[in-house]
Amino acid sequence: MSSNSQSIRIATFNVSMDATNYVAKGQTTTGDALQSNLHDGKHTQIKNIAEIIQRIRPDIVLLNEFDYSNQSATDAQNFIKHYLNVSQNNIKPIDYPYFYSAPVNTGVDSGLDLDKDGIASGTKGDAFGFGFFPGHYGMLVLSKYPIQFDQIRTFQHFLWKDMPDNLMATIKDVNGVPYYNQDAQQILRLSSKSHWDIPIKVGDRRIHLLASHPTPPVFDGPENRNGKRNHDEIRFWTDYLSGSELSAYIYDDNQKRGGFKGEHFVIAGDLNASPVEGDGIKSGIKGLLEHSLVNDSIVPQSEAGSVHTPANPYSAQHTAEWAMRADYVLPSTSLNVKGSGVFWPKPDDPLFRLIKDRQSSSDHRLVWVDITVTK
Repeated sequence: MSSNSQSIRIATFNVSMDATNYVAKGQTTTGDALQSNLHDGKHTQIKNIAEIIQRIRPDIVLLNEFDYSNQSATDAQNFIKHYLNVSQNNIKPIDYPYFYSAPVNTGVDSGLDLDKDGIASGTKGDAFGFGFFPGHYGMLVLSKYPIQFDQIRTFQHFLWKDMPDNLMATIKDVNGVPYYNQDAQQILRLSSKSHWDIPIKVGDRRIHLLASHPTPPVFDGPENRNGKRNHDEIRFWTDYLSGSELSAYIYDDNQKRGGFKGEHFVIAGDLNASPVEGDGIKSGIKGLLEHSLVNDSIVPQSEAGSVHTPANPYSAQHTAEWAMRADYVLPSTSLNVKGSGVFWPKPDDPLFRLIKDRQSSSDHRLVWVDITVTK
């Protein structure tokens, strides 16, 4: 490798560190369920997640489904201090001096009966994003490199109606009536969690981590409201990268308008979509993967994915136990991709204990890409 370049590893991992994993069946799911397990470093599932991260050793990693709260900085610090900074099964500890988390739309009361069950509950299907409490299924970024906090752009409050040619307008019930009434259409936010543009300084260069976690395109009805939202949440990044004309409609939470202005980026997250499988509207993810600035030439794979679903021709690319490519790390074409992978031990591997089921760690796998950055 040239002396004026360096290789860094960027990963995404849906860690299932949400409250439903920490309450007994039938108990109320609350926002402090994760917090209570971050203090002593003893929770088996969290220890396994930490061990996976220690083994793969990403320099920058986006964690999906890490609950957000008003003490998320403390939560992140506790996860780092009590789990990542501690050797798991004699694996070298890992440290992340920089981290970022912010509010998300899950569990935030819309004030309306969005799921049409006759009750405006304020949570779950009536929230701006499905969640049992504000911050449920949140996101956390960990980085060994400095995050340029004053230049971060978030798009939590961007309104779905403000996306040109959005699919919200096509969501109708079986009688052809708009599923969302005018009141709902005026306030619905595009992002089910949030969209983040996080600049990170790597040497003398800046890499923008474009992080999101679109809604699963299921858990709805024939109106396909989640499928269409998933499509538009993914399309947001396509438009964001497509120059001033196509991105002019975009505004961030500080009301700054326009799309991407940098050179290097990496799109990361559980996008809940595949171009060839699943229930999603495939044109959304296809449009992103085929974007002229996106490098999807080396698709992360695992041999265990093939073993898990041997009859499926796409199984080596799968990133989730339920057999689909859902999680992505997509560098810009301005970056050189040197390698990639999916952490998925085979059943006869001693490390299979780490991913045996969702209680062991998650029903998703850590996905990583190695890129070279010229200093």
